[in-house]
Amino acid sequence: MIIISSREFRQNQKHYLDLIDKNEHVIIQRGKDKSYKISAVDADERLMSEAEFIEKIKKSIQQAAEGKLKPISKEHQKELLGL
Repeated sequence: MIIISSREFRQNQKHYLDLIDKNEHVIIQRGKDKSYKISAVDADERLMSEAEFIEKIKKSIQQAAEGKLKPISKEHQKELLGL
C-alpha cells in the first residue's frame, strides 16, 4: 500500500495509475482528515449510463406487469445483497 499526497498524485498521475493497474493499493491523503482510495474498475464493475439504468428498470416493470416474475428465497435475497 502506498500513501501519497494529492499534490504528489497530480504531479505523477500516470505513474500511480500504472501501479494501480498492477493491483497496488494507492491512498491519496488530502489535508489532515481526508483520504481516498483509488482502484481500477474491471469490466464487471463498470457503471451503466443513466439511460441504460432507466431502460432496465422499465423492462423489469413491464416483466412484472406481465407476470414474468421469478421468486427467490429470503436467504438468496440476503446473499445477493451481501447481507
